[in-house]
Amino acid sequence: MECRIFGIFLAAALLAGLLPGGAMAVEETAVVDETSADQVVRPEIRRREVREADIDTEDFEIGVFAGAMSVEDFGTNFVWGGRLAYHVTEYVFVEGAYGRTNTDKTSFERLSGSARVVKDRDLQYYNVSFGINILPGESFILDRWAFTSAFYLIGGVGSTNFNNEDEFTWNFGAGYKVLVNDWLALRVDGRDHVFDIDLLGDNKTTHNLELTGGLSIFF
Repeated sequence: MECRIFGIFLAAALLAGLLPGGAMAVEETAVVDETSADQVVRPEIRRREVREADIDTEDFEIGVFAGAMSVEDFGTNFVWGGRLAYHVTEYVFVEGAYGRTNTDKTSFERLSGSARVVKDRDLQYYNVSFGINILPGESFILDRWAFTSAFYLIGGVGSTNFNNEDEFTWNFGAGYKVLVNDWLALRVDGRDHVFDIDLLGDNKTTHNLELTGGLSIFF
């Protein structure tokens, strides 16, 4: 009877972990649990690094441009100029521009031979415009390079000097800009310069289209 009671207490002690054998059993169970936890599959994910050009922290942009300008009744000719912009926010900017071109003879002058409609064929313009980036995004080349880009609308007012007269001018258009890095950008712009021309006593409103490409830097 005493042996049976002793055996019952011995079994209870082993189960409770009070004896060295019970402690070893508990420790072995913990080791097995830790080993199982260490064997959980942890895949190594290699992140793709994409370097995207960001606009420099400075808000000023200065650039030059060149292209073609079609002056109504005076042909399409080479135009060049410069721009200075201030970026108010990421989406809104203010820009001042200067451009210059030479014009051709009108069809009337060519047909008449000696008639001269204008005194000075040089055309110069100055304007201040407001622009807004409406489609900021990225441009990709060969799936290897990503460049920050933006499509923008722009419009403003200024003055055009033509035939020794200054004419109030509206301008509006659109452009596309790609940032090569954080301080250099490539631009393509299309504008319409609207002003009045008084030729031979006939005052009329003209639309003068301009298409240019250029580069600019941020500072």
